[in-house]
Amino acid sequence: MLIELKDVCYTYGDGTVYEVKALDHINLGISEGEFIGLIGHTGSGKSTLIQHLDGLIKPTSGEVLFEGKNIWSEGYDLRSLRTHVGLVFQYPENQLFETDVITDVMFGPKNEGLTPAECEARAAAALRQVGIPEELYKVSPFDLSGGQKRRVAVAGVLAMDPEVLILDEPTAGLDPAGRDELLNQIRHLRDKRGITVVLVSHSMEDVALYANRLIVMDEAKIAFDGPPRKVFARYRELEKMGLAAPEITYIMHALRSRGLRVDTGAITVEEAKRSILMALSNRNSMKDGPL
Repeated sequence: MLIELKDVCYTYGDGTVYEVKALDHINLGISEGEFIGLIGHTGSGKSTLIQHLDGLIKPTSGEVLFEGKNIWSEGYDLRSLRTHVGLVFQYPENQLFETDVITDVMFGPKNEGLTPAECEARAAAALRQVGIPEELYKVSPFDLSGGQKRRVAVAGVLAMDPEVLILDEPTAGLDPAGRDELLNQIRHLRDKRGITVVLVSHSMEDVALYANRLIVMDEAKIAFDGPPRKVFARYRELEKMGLAAPEITYIMHALRSRGLRVDTGAITVEEAKRSILMALSNRNSMKDGPL
């Protein structure tokens, strides 16, 4: 197991009148190569959870393990952990500050003590991985589009060569084209490099399309954990948590209620398209059959 949380609790303002429990006895394992979608309404605990994964927050109780070692044990190198587990916060482009793109992406490797040549090689590789062309390397990051800035910020984390990439609402504020571009690059990166991705999102459509495992947080606990199709099949329970399923789920259930024998488990447009065409074909075949 790459990352494991054992009975993790976290309380803000522990022991004060402002005490708020953010994580309540969380047990979670994350394996290599997974693409995990993490969803939950505001205040459910998802942001607190991801900050435990790279040691930004120490649990009030319980253990966080990376490759079997407790990251809060005496002598553990948390700085080294953060080269293996990269966290990209919401609106990461606000952290861009260097005069040009490649210098900004080189910042992390420089702090690792690599040579200038090694830093530049790492940065160039990371920029290629997120689809930033070489002609933009010497451009100011502030002259890029919103989607390009976001990808440069992700490249800054990738240049550290992490095994795990955690993204907290990476598409917030992007237009649909920029959102699709960024998420497609992340999926391509995961497929090519085999890194583990944890995607925090409010978009049910995004997690349905990209994630192969879905974790739902509710009131500081894990409410559901499984394949997206199985989780979204419980859309009525999700609604009670202030969440929803992808729009496709509701459309397919509506079609089924009107007599079209479609797959109500479809959660992406492509799945729905195939199911609807098959259902229409089968219905037409029955109509055209022998009397």
